[in-house]
This record gives sequence, structure tokens and C-alpha cells, in this order.
Amino acid sequence: MPLALLALAIGAFGIGTTEFVIMGLLPEVAGTYGVSIPTAGFLVTGYALGVVLGAPLMTVLGTRIPRKRMLMLLMGLFIAGNVLSALAPAFGVMLAGRVVASLAHGAFFGIGAVVAAELVAPAKKAGAIAMMFTGLTVANVIGVPLGTLVGQHLGWRVTFLIVASLGLLGLLGIARLVPDLPRPEGVRIRHELAAFRNVQVLLAMAMTVLGFGGVFAAITYITPMMTNVAGFADTSVTWLLVLFGLGMVGGNLIGGRFADRALMPMLYVSLGALATVLALFTLTAHTKAGAAVTIVLIGALGFATVPPLQKRVLDQAAGAPTLASAVNIGAFNLGNALAAWLGGIVIAAGFGWTAPNWVGAALAASALGLALVSGALERRTAGRAGDDGRVGRAGRVGAAGSPAEADAVFTHH
Repeated sequence: MPLALLALAIGAFGIGTTEFVIMGLLPEVAGTYGVSIPTAGFLVTGYALGVVLGAPLMTVLGTRIPRKRMLMLLMGLFIAGNVLSALAPAFGVMLAGRVVASLAHGAFFGIGAVVAAELVAPAKKAGAIAMMFTGLTVANVIGVPLGTLVGQHLGWRVTFLIVASLGLLGLLGIARLVPDLPRPEGVRIRHELAAFRNVQVLLAMAMTVLGFGGVFAAITYITPMMTNVAGFADTSVTWLLVLFGLGMVGGNLIGGRFADRALMPMLYVSLGALATVLALFTLTAHTKAGAAVTIVLIGALGFATVPPLQKRVLDQAAGAPTLASAVNIGAFNLGNALAAWLGGIVIAAGFGWTAPNWVGAALAASALGLALVSGALERRTAGRAGDDGRVGRAGRVGAAGSPAEADAVFTHH
């Protein structure tokens, strides 16, 4: 594997860290600015909405700019956003910094995956893409817990400066190690937009919003939930996030393995189990052991949906998948924003720290419902196509005029 993939993985590591580390630092950030924790949750919502808007906009812009230069531009935005967050004198300024950093997220993974695939032989493309995305999964096992630990002991501003340094390292690596790749020729945005007329593409994206939103409803407020309900010390949040990250890695591997074998059944099982586990979290959150086990399961089941949902979009938009793939990455973050907002509402309404788990369960159950609808539509379409084929053959047989001629027609077809 070329060293250029390491530069891409470092960028992915930084992006993954900044996206998730804020959840472990919400109490510290809220205390600095004198706002409530639900209000501080807008830092999660703002980042997620920035990804939703930035993924298609930056991907479209990327069709006009050489890919290496576009990746460097995206890393520059990422660095600027995290520096602004670290130095922000007011909550609104920090929120703006989070949005600036988020604009790089979706397009970096979309364009970076294309670049990674072009750097290796055809037989190694999947491994190259996986290596780049390893940076994201490792961020949740190492970067997020360490960032949380640093933020709790040295201040959350230091965490964001370190993340900006990771972005700088990724930028330098891309500048030095990634070769100059030509601007893609013949790209037509109208072809990419046509994929959104496919109802199955839209259903898959809606499943992405609701299914992964279920995970974020619980995880966004994991720190106050674990300290105020389960009785963990503030410092224990670090290893709880490690458990969540390990669950993510395992679930991602399982989801990727079974997505090619039985995609829709994999979605039915993972979404149904996720809804069940999130509902149970309202009970297990009251004990340390129960909470720890449930956090692992939420990470595993949540990320078990990611490969099949992404593959579902790519399969249904096979003719022009680039923009649809980037928008689906934005859909994950739209779910994050929706869940963080709804979770904050139920907490602010006085329903308790575990109330977001019910929100998450409802979102995951809704995603399961859409998956069942999508599967039913697919079976109906396949059945109708089969009926049309049989009718067509029967018509030709009738026209043949005799059993012998009919046999000849069937044999020919």
C-alpha cells in the first residue's frame, strides 16, 4: 500500500476525532460559556448539519478542481474550523468553528475514497479504501477517548488545538505523498442528480437518517447520563468511549462482511436489535455493568448498519453514485443532528437523562419500518418483472400456433 494512503488515513483520523470528541466534553464546554448541556448539544447538531450541507456542495465543487488540490483545500477548512473552535471567545463563535470544520467531512471521505482506489491496482482497491477509513474507526478507539482525557485535565481548548495539528499533519502528508491526479473529465451533475429520482435511493437515505440517528440520541448525552444516572466518575467517560469505539469497529466489520451476502436481512436484524437495545438502555443505564455492556452493543449495532446502508445507496444509484454516496454520508450526520436536537428537547422538558434513549429507540424502529417497506417494494418490482417475462413468453407461445412450435420457442429463449 502506498504511503499516500497513510496521509489520507491521518486526515480521516482527525475528522473522526473532532466529530465525536465533543460528546465527552459537553459539560466542560457548557461550563466555560455558561450554557446548559442541551444548549451545548447544538455543537453536535451544528457540526452534523454542516456535513449535510457541505457533502454535496464540496463534492460538486470537487468535480471542477484536481482531486489532490481539493483534498488539501478540505484539510485547510478542517484546520481553520478547529482553530476557531479552540480560540472561540463566545459560544456562537465556537459553533461557527464547528460548522466550518464540518464542511470538509463528507467530501473528504467521498473524494478520498476515489483517490485511494486510484493509487493501487484494481485487485487492491477495496483494501485501499478500507485503509483510509481505518483512520475514522481508530479515531473512536484512540482519538476520542484521549481527546476527552486531555480536555478534562488540560482544558477542552487544548483538545481542539491537537485536532487541528492532526489536520495539519494530514495536509502536509497529502501535499507530499499524494500524486497529482487529473481533474475528472466528462462529469455531468445532471447524471448524478438523476439518482435522486429513484425511490429506493431516497428510502435508503431515510433509513440512514433514522437508523444512525438512534445511536446519536443516546451517545450525544452519554457523559451526563453516565455520571448522573449510572454513577460513573467524570474520568470514567474516557474508557466508556473506548468501549463504544470498540463496538463500532466490531459492528463495522460484521456489517461489511454480511452486506454482500444478505443486505436487507442484515438491515432488518441490526435495526431491530438496535431499537431494542436503545429501549433497554433506559433500564441498564442505572447500573455500571449494564450501562457498559449496552454502550458496546449500541456501538456495534449502530455501525453494523453503516456498510449495508452505504452499499444500498451505491447499488441503487449504480449509474452515477458519487454524489449519492456523499449525500448519504451527509444523511448520517442529518440523523445525528436530528437526534441530538430531539434528545436535548426531552431532557430540557424534564423527562430525565435517560429520555434520549427512548427517542433513539423510536428513530431506529422507524428506520426498520422503512427497511421493511423498501424490501417489500423490491420484491413487488421483481415479481412484476417476472410476471411480465412470463406473459411475454406466453404470448409468443400462443403465436407459435402448435405445441411443437411452442417447444421450439421455449428452447430458443
